[in-house]
Amino acid sequence: MFPIIFRRLALSIPLLVAVSAITSLLESFVPGDPARTILGINATKEQYDALRASLHLDKPFVEQYWLYLRDILHGDFGNSLFSGESVLGVIEQRLPVTLILVIGATALSTLVGVLLGVYSATRGRFSRRVFDVVSLLGSALPNFWLALMLVSLFAVKFPIFPATGYTPFAESPGQWAAGLVLPVISLSIGGVALISKITRDAMLSTLNLDYIRTLRASGVRPASIVWKHALRSCGLPVATAVGLTMIAYIPGTILVENIFTLPGLGTTVVDATNQHDLPIVQGLTITFTVMVIVINLLVDVLYSLLNPKVRVA
Repeated sequence: MFPIIFRRLALSIPLLVAVSAITSLLESFVPGDPARTILGINATKEQYDALRASLHLDKPFVEQYWLYLRDILHGDFGNSLFSGESVLGVIEQRLPVTLILVIGATALSTLVGVLLGVYSATRGRFSRRVFDVVSLLGSALPNFWLALMLVSLFAVKFPIFPATGYTPFAESPGQWAAGLVLPVISLSIGGVALISKITRDAMLSTLNLDYIRTLRASGVRPASIVWKHALRSCGLPVATAVGLTMIAYIPGTILVENIFTLPGLGTTVVDATNQHDLPIVQGLTITFTVMVIVINLLVDVLYSLLNPKVRVA
């Protein structure tokens, strides 16, 4: 298992460099000038040139990126061009909200998706047809549209949950949980559809295998066959679906956080992009990439636990 982890971590280093380089390059093409935005239109040319020099904006792109990498190697991710806050400090403040959304949506979609998939696989053809239609509908619904519909129904028409805002857990655990219900549901619908469909297909294939027939002939209870034996054999495809779903939730949080005005990484990266705050954009992009790397690493470890043959691969 450890060689697999070490190999994945080694491959992640060039990935992080490539992502940060592409982000810097794309940000350089965005119209606007951070120095002009900071100083305003009334600043003198001397002030403008001095600020561009202090921000290294007067240097070629390659030199700017090299200076950025040098600072990162020394543990300095820079400061916000506008607020002056440390990039690491901003990430530390905003990351927990995004992690709560991603983990909560993943847990909900995994639980509901597996249950729906097993139910559909053990019922008749009519229920499977209905399940296919519902699964397709769930995959097609955009999470931002669903979020708006949930707000209109459960926060405006029936004021059960708050429409926007975030309450820290330390202030009020009840309000904290209530404020996350609608964002987590709106984020998890697509994942429920994917995981349930993959679980259903894997269960249908597994239930037709010879060893399952042998278990039935031996008098093993149907519930034990489904939940103890067949579902375990479906672990690899289900784990793959959960990993892909969790990765998809990372960009999905950008829309959901902005709709519900949650103080997470998603709202921060939108604000920083609009302001051309390159240090914040770079730091958040690297954070998102690290999250993807960690999720892939966890899926690889889960593979090795479910199937020992993977450890040799």
